[in-house]
Amino acid sequence: MGWSPKTIVVGVDGSEVSTSAAESAADIARHWKARLVVVTVVRPPEGWWGIGGQPPTPEALAEAVTKGQEEVLGALEDQLDLEGLDYELVGEIGDPTNQLLSICESQDADVLVIGRRGAGLAERVLLGSVADRLTHHSKIPVLVVP
Repeated sequence: MGWSPKTIVVGVDGSEVSTSAAESAADIARHWKARLVVVTVVRPPEGWWGIGGQPPTPEALAEAVTKGQEEVLGALEDQLDLEGLDYELVGEIGDPTNQLLSICESQDADVLVIGRRGAGLAERVLLGSVADRLTHHSKIPVLVVP
């Protein structure tokens, strides 16, 4: 019968490349009538985990995630044609590679779509090396959008 993806995860960070990746993921989801999970992973601010540094409060983490969701997911939701799609927006905090792999597993994803390079955005979201690590460690196909 061939490949028929049911769940597509796309990692986004606000960059033009990640927007292109999200557009591709939305097109694939529409074609296969699959569910789309749009994920942004916010890196904790530098220094939070430093030597002798105090871990951030839950409130500070929640605020960082909310800000990431508003800046990245909110803007993307306005840009993308999501009409008629079954989609979910997910904001996480931590290491982008580990978080994306974990989300793919928990969502039982069939394919992960990512941009080749990430945005600067204070280097707190997806970075170019993330694409490289994901292609090496993912248990599902990874589509890297240039």
